[in-house]
Amino acid sequence: MTRVKRGFIARRYRKGILNFASGFRGAHSRLFKAANQQEKRALACAYVDRNNRRIKFRRLWIARINAAARKNGITYSSTIHNLFDNQVFMNRKILAQVATPDAYCSSKLVRTINDKKN
Repeated sequence: MTRVKRGFIARRYRKGILNFASGFRGAHSRLFKAANQQEKRALACAYVDRNNRRIKFRRLWIARINAAARKNGITYSSTIHNLFDNQVFMNRKILAQVATPDAYCSSKLVRTINDKKN
């Protein structure tokens, strides 16, 4: 069998992994084997954290909506329930963006929905 020389291909593969790991500390950025393991771990953690970021943002939006609703003497759950009963289909992100900088607008919205319910 003939000898296969794949120095360029192997070097290009290793170089790509070492470039990815260039910001890591110590041997994780210099040694191929450590960098390869660290790259796999980094990509796995990045995948998990992308999902966790969505969960954390939703939690933040709910906290902001709840704070705005409580200022008007109503709970978060009843606010959301009243919104759906009155067919106001605003998602939590938009509600939180309204509630954070503009307290008057959010209180007006909550009061209007609450008055229609009663």
